[in-house]
Amino acid sequence: MNVGLLLIRLVVGLTFAGHGAQKMFGWFGGHGLKGTAGWLESIGIKPGMLMAFLAALSEIVGGLLFAAGLWLPIAAALIVLTMLVAIFTVHGKNGYWVTQNGFEYNLILIAVAIGVALVGPGAYSIHLG
Repeated sequence: MNVGLLLIRLVVGLTFAGHGAQKMFGWFGGHGLKGTAGWLESIGIKPGMLMAFLAALSEIVGGLLFAAGLWLPIAAALIVLTMLVAIFTVHGKNGYWVTQNGFEYNLILIAVAIGVALVGPGAYSIHLG
């Protein structure tokens, strides 16, 4: 069980943090803060720069905490909150399937984040205190 939780946390958490790095730094083919801010403004989310920064920060911090298994309720909450915003602002109107830019991926991440938070991080995680 512990190895399974570690695998889930690492893949989901680091992928989520990678999406944040795309937004924040332009890494991994992303558009950076300026590009993300422009896109957010184009879909009516303002102020774009602040919202891009907060989204990127939430994804980076939430993803890294989730991967580490550290402060798991906070990590899961950051992932869930970010994905709910994505559903309500972008993907929800497109239906379920990701092939139509729907919310399938977002819902899967929400389920994984909540599920792991309910089960706990497992033995292979960072524990403080």
